[in-house]
Amino acid sequence: MDLTAYLKYAGFVARTSTLLRAGFTDRNIRNAVGAGEIRRLRHGVVALPCAAPDMVAAVLANGLLTCASATTHHRLWRLHEPRTLHLLCRHGAAKGVAVHRESVVPPHAPWPVAGLTDVLLHGLRCLPEVEAAILVESALVQGRTTLGYLRGHLPGNRNGAARRVLDLVDGTAESPIEVVARLIFRSEGIFTQTQVDLPGIGIVDFLLEGFLIVELDGATHLEPRQVKKDRLRNNASTLDGYAVLRYGYADVVYKPQKVVDEVWQVLRGRVVR
Repeated sequence: MDLTAYLKYAGFVARTSTLLRAGFTDRNIRNAVGAGEIRRLRHGVVALPCAAPDMVAAVLANGLLTCASATTHHRLWRLHEPRTLHLLCRHGAAKGVAVHRESVVPPHAPWPVAGLTDVLLHGLRCLPEVEAAILVESALVQGRTTLGYLRGHLPGNRNGAARRVLDLVDGTAESPIEVVARLIFRSEGIFTQTQVDLPGIGIVDFLLEGFLIVELDGATHLEPRQVKKDRLRNNASTLDGYAVLRYGYADVVYKPQKVVDEVWQVLRGRVVR
């Protein structure tokens, strides 16, 4: 593997000490810089021209991307782009970033990203409840962790809030907004079933109080074939005695009270509270 190929493998940016440990020489590095194949960002740090800013920032800070900043690199869900860079820094203090100190697993060296377990634990301790639940739910759905394993790394009173987030995760969601909607409905005291297979209708996102179907529509629901399929499902649902409401991402994330009000408007006539 040549130097540029190794840099791609390492995340497009690396410390020269990392390259030397991988078997490259100072001459290899100087020649690659001289040829314009890589850039020297500062003494001891080089990168390919297309290196991502977050990866560069992590290496320059002698840290690893973690928490919300590591989600895309670990193929995890997130609801919003993090406003602040989150780094695992065992030593020193990086300015203008959220610093996480504790680590329980080795990183995927030479990649400047914390290991999955650290990313999840940092998110559970750091992020708002809904964001943390989305993060863990995605890892659970992919079969890459278990709730019991994470609980085992969250002992004591100081981790009580993080353990409570795990109680909100059940691994049934197929998207981040399904997690948000599930938490909204259950916080209202609504009996909420997820991914229910109804005869003659198929699998629905939510069944509330046994008769109200709530479907969450992504971009694919705008395709002509899916529109036709959704229409048939809606008709079959109504003919079988179910009520149906459909919402999109913006409804659930930015207008949750409107969703709650409309759901209760349907439920109120048949549910006694």
